[in-house]
Amino acid sequence: MNFSTRKIANLGVLTAVSIVLTRVFGFIVPVAGVGALRISFGEIPLILAGILFGPWAGAVTGIAADLIGYAINSHGGAFFPGFALSAALTGLLPGLLLHSYRENLRWWQVGVTVLLTDLVTGVVLNTLWLTILYGQGFFVILPARLLARLVTLPIYTLAVFLINRAYQTYRQGAQ
Repeated sequence: MNFSTRKIANLGVLTAVSIVLTRVFGFIVPVAGVGALRISFGEIPLILAGILFGPWAGAVTGIAADLIGYAINSHGGAFFPGFALSAALTGLLPGLLLHSYRENLRWWQVGVTVLLTDLVTGVVLNTLWLTILYGQGFFVILPARLLARLVTLPIYTLAVFLINRAYQTYRQGAQ
C-alpha cells in the first residue's frame, strides 16, 4: 500500500466528491416508515478510486467518505459500522476486479463489476444493516432497494466507464 502525495490528493478529491454526492445531493425515501432507501451517486467516486488507484486505495476512500460524511451530515441516523464496511467494499471490489485492466476497460466489464459490487454492498449488505438498525424485515425493504438499483446501475456504469476513459486519455497525454 504505497500512497504517493499525488495519489493521496486524488483520493482526497474522490472522497470529497463522494461526500457531496451522498450527503448533499442524495435524498432519502422512507420505506415501511424507515429511511431505508437513499438515492445518490456517491458510490461512483468510490468505484473509481478502486479502479484507478487500486483496491486498498478504494477501500480507504470508502471508509473515509463514510466516516467524514457521517460527521458532516448524519441524515439524523445513528452511526453504524456496517455502512463503513459496505463503503470500503464498494471501493475494494472494483479495484480487485478491474485495476489491472483500467487502461483498456470495456463498458460491459464495468457494468458487470458495478452490478456485482452493487448486489453485494447496496442490495444485500446495506439492506441487512438497515434490518439490524431499524428492526424492519429484510424482504419488506428489499423490493424498493432493488428498484432503485435498476435505475442507478446504468448511470453508474456509464459514469465510471466515461470518467475512466477520460482519465486514461489525460494520463496518456501527460506522459
